[in-house]
Formats: sequence, C-alpha cells, structure tokens
Amino acid sequence: MLLRMSTTLLRTLREDPADAEVPSHRLLLRAGYIRRAAPGGYTWLPLGKLVLDRVTEIVRAEMTAIGDQEVHFPALLPAEPYRTSGRWTEYGDDIFTLADRRGAEHLLAPTHEELAALLVKDLFSSYRDFPVTLFQVQTKFRDEARPRAGLLRGREFLMKDAYSFDLDEAGLRAAYGRHRDAYRRIFDRLGLDYTVVHAMSGAMGGSASEEFLAATPVGEDTYVGCTGCDYAANTEAVTTPAPPEGEPQAQPVAEVHDTPETPTIASLVALANERRLAGRDDWTAADTLKNVVLTARRPGVEAAELLVVGVPGDREVDLKRLAAALAPATVDVFDAWDEHPELVRGYIGPQVFDKLAVRYLVDPRIVPGTAWLTGANEPGRHATNVVCGRDFTPDGTVEAAEVRPGDPCPACATGRLTMRRGIEIGHIFQLGRRYTDAFAVDVLGPQGKPIRPTMGCYGIGVSRAVAAIAEQHHDERGLVWPESVAPCDVHLVAAGKGPQLDAALDLGARLAAAGLRVLVDDRAGVSAGVKFTDAELIGIPRTVVVGRRLTDGYVELRDRANGERTELLLETVAERLLGTVGRNVV
Repeated sequence: MLLRMSTTLLRTLREDPADAEVPSHRLLLRAGYIRRAAPGGYTWLPLGKLVLDRVTEIVRAEMTAIGDQEVHFPALLPAEPYRTSGRWTEYGDDIFTLADRRGAEHLLAPTHEELAALLVKDLFSSYRDFPVTLFQVQTKFRDEARPRAGLLRGREFLMKDAYSFDLDEAGLRAAYGRHRDAYRRIFDRLGLDYTVVHAMSGAMGGSASEEFLAATPVGEDTYVGCTGCDYAANTEAVTTPAPPEGEPQAQPVAEVHDTPETPTIASLVALANERRLAGRDDWTAADTLKNVVLTARRPGVEAAELLVVGVPGDREVDLKRLAAALAPATVDVFDAWDEHPELVRGYIGPQVFDKLAVRYLVDPRIVPGTAWLTGANEPGRHATNVVCGRDFTPDGTVEAAEVRPGDPCPACATGRLTMRRGIEIGHIFQLGRRYTDAFAVDVLGPQGKPIRPTMGCYGIGVSRAVAAIAEQHHDERGLVWPESVAPCDVHLVAAGKGPQLDAALDLGARLAAAGLRVLVDDRAGVSAGVKFTDAELIGIPRTVVVGRRLTDGYVELRDRANGERTELLLETVAERLLGTVGRNVV
C-alpha cells in the first residue's frame, strides 16, 4: 500500500481544537485521523480507518482462533425482545428509541444478548449443537447525556461483542476462561498497559464479571490494587470488610445533647471534644454517623423513592458506587427539603426512619452493636451512643462509601489498597440463564429431557481501544503508534525539490511492492520543517528522510519511539526496513 499525502484526505492542525479535553481526542483530531461530525459522533478519515481496521483485525483473529463464529446482527431492533428481557426499561434514557411509520417501537442496539439468544433458539434444538459462541464487530449506540473525551465517551462506537452458550456451569466457566485469555493476547498485541479487575455487572446481569482497564490519568474508571496480594477491582465492585458484631443492649443508653451551629461533621467533632460529650474528648469523624438523603427511581416507575444512606462521618457517599449497587435504579441528590420538614437538614439521625417509612441503607461498617454520634432529628441537637440494632435497624447494607488509598484489602489480611485511573477497554460476563430464561431457550439433552443453556458475553470497545492506545502512546510532539496498529509501517519525507521527491516515490513504490504500508510526504510548497513536525504528529513508527545527503547516496532513518537517527545508504534502506518490520522481500 502506498499513500501520497498530496492526494490523501489528510489535514493536520497546528493548534489544539478548543473542545478537545484529553490527549487522544486532541491528537487524533490534530493528526488528521478523525473529524467531529456531531456530538458524540466522529468520521474516520483514511489514516484513522487504517488504525481502526488493524485493531479490528487483531480482535477478529483472536476470536476466531478460539473457535468463535462471526455473525452480524442488525443495529435497528424491535422493542419486543428488550421488553421481554426487561432491558427496555432498565436502560432508561441511555438507549435511542424510535417508531417506524406504522408506530412500531424500535431501538438502536446497545448490545445484542436478546438477539443472540433468539438466534440460538431458532437454529439449535439438540445438546449436540453445543457449545457455541457467536461474535460480531458492529456499531453500537448509547444516548450519552454529555458526550465527551472524543472516542472515549461517544454516542456511536464500534464494538466487538461475543455470546457463548453452554449446557452447564462448567462449560460457561471454560468459555469465560478462553475469552479472558484471548483478551489478554489481544491487548498485549495492541501494546496496551492494562489490568484485569473485578467489576459490577450492571444492566447486563449475571453472577460475575471482570473489566480490562487501560491505565491512564484521564480514565473515567477508578480501580484499586493491593500491596499484599493480586486483588484488583473497579471501585464500584470493592467490598468493605465488616467489623465484628457486638451486643446492642450492652451499650450505654443514648443521650441527646445541645450542639448549636454544628451542621458539618468537622464542627460537630470539634464541639463534641470541647464539651466531652458522653465523657469523651477523643471523638473523630469516623465515630460519627452521616446520613445522606437521596432519591432512587426504579425503571418504569414514575415516582422516585426517598432513600437515606448512612456512612461513617469520615467518608463521603460515592454516587457512582451507589448507582452501581442499586442498578438498574437511578439515584439523584435530594433537594426537596421544604416538602419534607420531618428531615432536619444537618441534624438527621436514623432513630426515626422506621416511623417515617424511609428506606435506610448503611455502610457495611455499621453493624449491630456499634454506637454512633449522629443527628437527633432536632435543629441544633445530636445524640451519642445511638446503637445499631437497638436504636435503629437498617433495611440493608450498601457499598456506597468512597474508597480511599490505604483502605484494608478485602481479599487478604495484611494488604492495603492503592488506586489508579483507567479506561474500560473490555468487559466479560458470566450471564447465567437470565436471557435463556426470558426467551425459554431449551434444547433436548442426552436423556431426551430439556436443558436450558447458560450464557456468557464478552465485549471489547474497538474504537475506544484506538483512543486508549493513543492515550498511552504519545509524547509532547504527537502520537507514537505501536507497530501492530500503526496506519503505515514507514513514513517517507521528501525534504527538498527535484531528486529528493523522485527518490522518495521510487523507494516508496519498492517498499509497497515488497508488502510494506507506506506514506509518502510529497506535498509541494511545504517546508521541510512542517513535514518533520507533521511526521512526528502522525506518529508512524519509522520515518525515512530523503534530504540533502541524497547527493552522497544517503538517507536518514528516524525511530519515532526512541528518537534514534541513523544514516543509511539509499541502496540499503529497503533491506533494512524490511528486516526491521519483520517481512521478507517479495
């Protein structure tokens, strides 16, 4: 393949676009790989499409290598299967819906579990047909409220999704393991630094899931590791070790105290120590019980439910963790204080929630027998020795408190949690029978009795992977593509007039004939300095400069990743490049 910059649809930008928030967005736009077409939608220009196709080729190769079969489902889907599974309402505003001219409702597919289950039901009837795994690479849609960060959070994106069907749990675990290993090979080949972490299943459902997160400071996901073991999890999936339960009746009786002008935890702790409430002057924020009022709305239900979440006062409620724990319900901040005078803002305690019929969920650290300093439900008053299991009884526990570096590891006795940010590039799920139950997918077993298959699903954000690679492989001058996904193997720069251009085109033709992907900067009227700047911005692994020393028979080979520059005889450069790229001369 030989591309000439004089005729290729490629326009580089000198300045960062005003709306570009993260390095991948900024550089992919500036280097001419993508152009914004609409909020959350991008046009792939020729170089960008080459990168996208190379990533897709790697993903497809590893999927077929483990026996997955490629199909292609429609993107425009009828509503009925999604109503049957419950996801029409669970997805809420996150899906694009529309009606055809006859009024029939449809959606633009976010994922295809329903269609995969129906296809298997349609075509397979015997246990002999299993196991089977289907996959596709297809455009997906999500009605993002605020598209941002370029390809990382768009409304339209390319995704590889696979669906496995097995007759028992052992088969599901085996399929899950095969895809987990294949994903590792894929992301290794893409040159990504990633971590596999425990995750929440969300609207997909299922019993277990893991995410593959590419490490980057601009990642939307926060995940933890452990200093003492190999535990890793998205913060949404981190579990909190609970303390031992105590005897609630053994605690001192609760006391109410005047605590004027203490609407915050810090002011309350300061006053409690100053006045030695309950005979103590060692109160800390961790001894207080903070009660945060929210609203929760279940899918398909018009009215929101009042919800209070109790956490130790040294922690904030992490709304992202809470939303993951309560999914598919959505959670919002409560602000209708005037409509609920029974909730005394700044002085709320759990002692009245039973009487008020308010749903109350607490952090796992709040166990029976633990005593707390908390609100007394009167302006300017708090209570000490408010005991869980005696003075209040929660409706359940919820993982909603923020996770911090240094927190104890839930998987080992000695480790402490560390925190990083990352981009979700893959997610795998053990779905179980949620979808085969919904559609009554049954096949005849060896004894002539029906067997209901169990499912797994496995997703990779293909277009998002391009952005993740760009996030991890760039410097202050531009992109630095790994060889496995670069749009071209070699970038030839004709730095001069006359013989330099002819020599560059001749070398490019010979390299292309030998099987290399070649980009030649043959633009007329463009200075050598601009061409060098563009070469670094575009980020192809090797640049060959055909310049002044051509008269002596030399060209310069530049390595984009390490900056090395080597002068080579023109007659030897083709052999050198073919050997470096790892291909043989045709």
